[in-house]
Amino acid sequence: MKKDIQIPEVEGVEMAVVYEYNDIYKTDDWNVYIINKKAIDLEMLVIVSQGFSETKTTSLLRKKLEKLPANSFAKIELIQPELFKLNNRFQVTFFEGNTLYEKTFIFEANTIKEGALRMIDDLNKRGILAK
Repeated sequence: MKKDIQIPEVEGVEMAVVYEYNDIYKTDDWNVYIINKKAIDLEMLVIVSQGFSETKTTSLLRKKLEKLPANSFAKIELIQPELFKLNNRFQVTFFEGNTLYEKTFIFEANTIKEGALRMIDDLNKRGILAK
């Protein structure tokens, strides 16, 4: 039975951590974005995030988006610099048409830092893409 289950591979969806200025609070913040590079809308997105290491685990954070339009992006959450020393996992599930997709993105410990920032054309901002 297990061999009959087809799990489609996710392409055209990315997660990024972006370092950007917050006009409201006049601070530089690190924010997590999801990017839809597909030519089709994604629906019923659920994003579960958690930081972890061998000795520490943060609580789960869940975020739901009804729709992420084609060729667009959405800000998911603010991420605190104290979490950069942990691995940060983002599990994303969504529907594309009638098919359910799932992908896990990981920002490995100590990879989120100013020296690693690169221009992310889809956002027109400097950030780091997850593996």
